[in-house]
Amino acid sequence: MSAGTHTPQPGAAPLGRMIAAQAAFETRMLLRNGEQLLLTVIIPSLLLVLFSTVDIVDTGDGRAVDFLAPGVLALAVMSTAFTGQAIGTGFERRYGVLKRLGASPLPRWALMTAKTLSVLVTEVLQVALLTVIALALGWSPRGNPFSVLLLLLLGTAAFSGLGLLMAGTLRAEATLAAANLVFLLLLVGGGVIVPLERFPGAARAALELLPISALSDGLRDVLQGGASLPWGAAAVLAVWAVLGLGAAARFFRWE
Repeated sequence: MSAGTHTPQPGAAPLGRMIAAQAAFETRMLLRNGEQLLLTVIIPSLLLVLFSTVDIVDTGDGRAVDFLAPGVLALAVMSTAFTGQAIGTGFERRYGVLKRLGASPLPRWALMTAKTLSVLVTEVLQVALLTVIALALGWSPRGNPFSVLLLLLLGTAAFSGLGLLMAGTLRAEATLAAANLVFLLLLVGGGVIVPLERFPGAARAALELLPISALSDGLRDVLQGGASLPWGAAAVLAVWAVLGLGAAARFFRWE
């Protein structure tokens, strides 16, 4: 036996492998959390089925599912990238998990990358499930898939920045309350279920600037109206993404 054959080689694993392992861990933790599953899967699915089959809200001309499906997809993105990420990261910060991970060989930017990958994986599962449910209800989507993907990515970036900003600046209990309150308010006033045309003119003009409104209306323009790419909605989401991610990078506190 040659000398040094079994000599330990201490050191960190390759960066890519560390990010993949952390992303897989984050995804498993999210999918095992009952509250997160309620927000990310059960509520959007129930809303889609309920409002598509029961005439509760006047969604205008055409079938209800054609109006509701794009809005529920936007709600799913918000529930994962904003609400779920804000609450989960806020409590990780409170219990010192982020501080310990920040002291590990995994760089802090890589940890945030892993969290983002976890959000994207969860969203893929959400979109797939909601699409199957909507198709079973008679949904007939139209438009360019690339435009849908671009809007979903911009929406994810916008909501992730806002969620991380909230989690990194507020106490965990305040984040829990604020994130759930924002979720409920935007569910009602973000064009997800109730068309923005039902709101007064001044209120509608303000609501159209919200990221959930831009994402739901943008997806609706593509999937229901067959538009190539709603540049106005994409611009609103891009502005929110830049502002949210920039503010999160500047003000996020790890302890």
